[in-house]
Amino acid sequence: MLDRIGDEVARATSIVRYAPGSYFSPHTHSGGEEFFVLEGTFSDEHGDYGPGAYVRNPVGSSHKPFSEKGCTIFVKLWQMQEHDQEFVRLDTKTMDWERSVSDSYEIKRLADRAYETVSLIRVLSGAAIEKFGHEEGLELLVLEGELPDGEVNLPAGAWLRNPPGYFQRLHCKTDVVAYLKTHHLSAENLVTIR
Repeated sequence: MLDRIGDEVARATSIVRYAPGSYFSPHTHSGGEEFFVLEGTFSDEHGDYGPGAYVRNPVGSSHKPFSEKGCTIFVKLWQMQEHDQEFVRLDTKTMDWERSVSDSYEIKRLADRAYETVSLIRVLSGAAIEKFGHEEGLELLVLEGELPDGEVNLPAGAWLRNPPGYFQRLHCKTDVVAYLKTHHLSAENLVTIR
């Protein structure tokens, strides 16, 4: 568990490991679900999702997940607005990187909503970003490389959330690939648990 707000029903961010042969009973996601497959293969009645798969199951959707050989996923629950009813199933391994104007990073856009933006970002080796952050906050999961954060380097698997208006300087010695979510932490965009 990385973050949890609520009791039985909670807005949660976690990393979940499925043992080989494990499954969940059919269930409904009252607040929606989004997940990114880190390793192994996650499956449900809609398909099989390998490393790099990004899936959004909207508010009210249901499924019966399982994993034959085991998997690890980064999952977020109760973080979608009710009107967002689009299913998203992307294989990010087959998507092209878009180069930034500054040539310091590349991006793969996964979900672009009025209340949140989700993407993969690759900060290029040697890039210096003077003002890394977002006016409405950001959340980041390091997937590859080491992200410099003050006096420490955050390795693959590290998760951070910066509040709205927090900025830092980045100078990456290697390529860094990360899951990045912005806009969702501002007061007007924060999804409430009903």
